[in-house]
Amino acid sequence: MIACIDIGGTSLKVAVANEDAELFDHQLLPVKDNFDDFINVIIEWVKEKQRKYEIEGVAISAPGAVDTKTGVIGGASALPYIHGPNFKDIIKERLGLPASIENDANCAALAEVYKGAAKQYQDVCFVVCGTGIGGAVIKNGKIHHGKHLHGGEFGYIIVVEGDEEQPIYSELASTQAMVRRVEKRLPGDWNGKKVFEEASGGNVICQEEIERFYHYLAVGIYNIQYIYDPELIVIGGAISQREDLCENIDRHIDILLDKVKIAHVKPKVVSCQYQGDANLIGAFVNYQYDQV
Repeated sequence: MIACIDIGGTSLKVAVANEDAELFDHQLLPVKDNFDDFINVIIEWVKEKQRKYEIEGVAISAPGAVDTKTGVIGGASALPYIHGPNFKDIIKERLGLPASIENDANCAALAEVYKGAAKQYQDVCFVVCGTGIGGAVIKNGKIHHGKHLHGGEFGYIIVVEGDEEQPIYSELASTQAMVRRVEKRLPGDWNGKKVFEEASGGNVICQEEIERFYHYLAVGIYNIQYIYDPELIVIGGAISQREDLCENIDRHIDILLDKVKIAHVKPKVVSCQYQGDANLIGAFVNYQYDQV
């Protein structure tokens, strides 16, 4: 059994996985305000599971630019203190167990390729749409990290020309960006769910901003298709639960293809299969690769 940990900004999601990536004993653990307390929560949880299961190793999903070889997290996240310590060395020293660690979006992508929406594909791009835009690139069934560990960081894409400041994909095509645009036009307390509900009720401004959201999302997906030419593009994030998501993305991609006469390859876009468990399952899959 493998102890799987998904590091989030407000909690640790944990579970134990068997050899088929089936998850048991789901729990939410608190995130502490310093690294020593934070890592102690993880260590004590694993020790508790060792009394129940034969734990062979620890698999971690984490935000940031994760160096899977060294076990160190670069970049930035909501938990500044996780950037710098060597998780592999700490787990080995404190528990005597091998550990693996991978970026959370990469883990989610691995879960989809392993036995989710992309299980029959080898070349896949995974786009996570939420407070920003994240993602992952799968090449020949494995993560492409890139020279600077920024493979799949689609949120940095430029989709429109800026003036003094240059907006990026995350600032235009995320659900949070859509909400911010609505708030500018209709001051109040808004979230993505409310925007869609109001649009269904006839709110013209919400309808316009939803259409703008789909347009920006489609532009980025079009670019990803022609940069990497994947077999499949999988959409993750809470928005992926909408049944009409891919239909609306397809509609806006068709508008783009009608304008770009030379373009004949239409991206194949699907919603992810796994939601809350994706990072845990992907962490398990990454652990298997890491031990080979």
